[in-house]
Amino acid sequence: MTTLPAKSSLPAMIVALLAAIGASVCCVVPLVLVLLGVSGAWIAHLTALDPWRPWFIAATLLCLSLAFLTLYGPSSRCRTEGTCVEPKVLRRRRFWLWTASVLIALLLLFPYLINWFL
Repeated sequence: MTTLPAKSSLPAMIVALLAAIGASVCCVVPLVLVLLGVSGAWIAHLTALDPWRPWFIAATLLCLSLAFLTLYGPSSRCRTEGTCVEPKVLRRRRFWLWTASVLIALLLLFPYLINWFL
């Protein structure tokens, strides 16, 4: 049995994280800037990306679906007869996928959860 490196889902996770940041830029970035002590009227212009929010959310969910399909799909373990991915590598990548998914979910839900804190 020959072991091959696991098919990487890292590009999909990175794109999903960037899309989630883009989807929450109207709410997260101004709050972070205010908490850091940065202020000004230009912060109000960060809401200009709000109409693009559904597209960013769709891109995030699509990339996360691709990453989950890569790591949990039928070809995630054995691609051809005799060439399988090491279980330790697969387990580590699945852990990081779930960690990124939780972070992305928090970013996507932030605009709705912030109302509870204000």
